[in-house]
Amino acid sequence: MDPAAPFSPTGHVALIGFMCSGKSTVGRLLAPQLGLPFRDLDRVIEERVGPLTPYFQREGEEAFRSIEREVLGELLSGLPVVISTGGGTPMSFDNMERLRAGSTTVWLDVPLDDLMPRIVRAGGDRPLLFGLKGDALHARVRELLDQREGTYAQADIIVQAAASPAVVADHIVRALQVAQSR
Repeated sequence: MDPAAPFSPTGHVALIGFMCSGKSTVGRLLAPQLGLPFRDLDRVIEERVGPLTPYFQREGEEAFRSIEREVLGELLSGLPVVISTGGGTPMSFDNMERLRAGSTTVWLDVPLDDLMPRIVRAGGDRPLLFGLKGDALHARVRELLDQREGTYAQADIIVQAAASPAVVADHIVRALQVAQSR
C-alpha cells in the first residue's frame, strides 16, 4: 500500500486507554483523517443523563456502566465512526470483546509519569477520582492502571501516546495503514 494513499477504514475505530490519555482530543483529529465521523462515548451518554460525575454519584457506577454498555452497542451497530471510549469502558461487562469484534481497537498508552500531570490538570472531574489529591490520587491512578493494562493490551493496535495529539493521530493512521496492508 502506498503510504501517501488515503486510508479508508472498513469499520469503526475505537480508541481505548486510561482517563486523560487523549482519546477525545486524538479522536477529533483522527476522524477527519480517516473520513469518518467522531463520537465521544461519554458525550453521547451525557446527552441522555446529563453531566457524568453527578449522575455517577447519584446513581452509582453500576447504573452508569449499564447505560455505557447500551450506548456502546448502539454506536457499534451503526455506520463506521471513530469512537472515543471512557477509560473504564473496556473493563465492564463484555465491552472489550464487543469492541474487538466490532471495531479496530487502538490503545493510547501513556506512561504514568506523563499521565499524572494531565489528570491533575483535568481537576478531579473524573468520577472514580473525585475528591482525591496528592498521594491518594497517585495511588488510585496506579491501582486503576494496574487493573486495566492487561485489558487495554488486548487492543489490535498499541500506540505510545505521550506525544502531542496531532502526532499520536498520525501514528494511528500509519498503524492502521500497515494493518490494512497485511
